[in-house]
Amino acid sequence: MLKLKAVAITGGLSCGKSSVCYFLEKLGAYVVSSDTIVHQLLSADTSLAQEVIKLLGKKIVVDQKINRSLVAQTVFENPKQLKQLEKLLHPAVYREIDGQYKLQKKKELQTKLFVAEIPLLFESEYQSFFETIVVVVADEKLAMKRFKQKTGLSVDHYYKRTARQIPIQEKMKRADEIIHNNEDLSHLKAKTFTLYHKLMAS
Repeated sequence: MLKLKAVAITGGLSCGKSSVCYFLEKLGAYVVSSDTIVHQLLSADTSLAQEVIKLLGKKIVVDQKINRSLVAQTVFENPKQLKQLEKLLHPAVYREIDGQYKLQKKKELQTKLFVAEIPLLFESEYQSFFETIVVVVADEKLAMKRFKQKTGLSVDHYYKRTARQIPIQEKMKRADEIIHNNEDLSHLKAKTFTLYHKLMAS
C-alpha cells in the first residue's frame, strides 16, 4: 500500500494555486480545495451555516441560501467580523480535510499524493498537518491583472484581500517548494509536471 503524502498548495492572491492543483489532479493526485469545502458547508442547512447567518445577519441569505459574495462584502468591511467568521470556518474546513485524508488513506489508491489547496494555510496555522508545502507566487502587477480579469473587482479589493494575508516573502521562506507563475499556462503546466514527479519520488 502506498504511503499517502499530504501536500498543501498555498501562495499569493491570483498567483495560480488552482491551476497548479488542476494540473496535479490531471496527473493523478487526489485534490481537495478549502474554498470548495466552504461552499459545500455553507450551501447546506448545517449548524455551521446557521452560526454564520447569526453572526452576519439575514442579509447574506438570497433565495434561502447563503450568498458568498454578500458574505465577502460584509466581512471585508469589518475586520472583527472577518476574524469571527474565520474562527467558525477554519476548524470546520480542517476537520473535513482531515476526514478526507483519512478516508483516502484507507483506500487502495493509485496515487500517493493528497493535495489540499489552502490560500490561508499559514494564517490559520495548519501547516503542521502537511509534509510538503508548495507556495505559488507571481509578480504583483501580473497577479493584480489576473485578479481583476477573474473577479471584475478593483485594485482596492485586491489590496484589501492581500492585507489580511502574511506577506508573500514570508510564505516563501516557509515553503518546501516554490513555483513562480509569471508566464503562460503551458509553462505552469511544465513546472507542475516537474513538481509532481519530485513529490512522487521523495
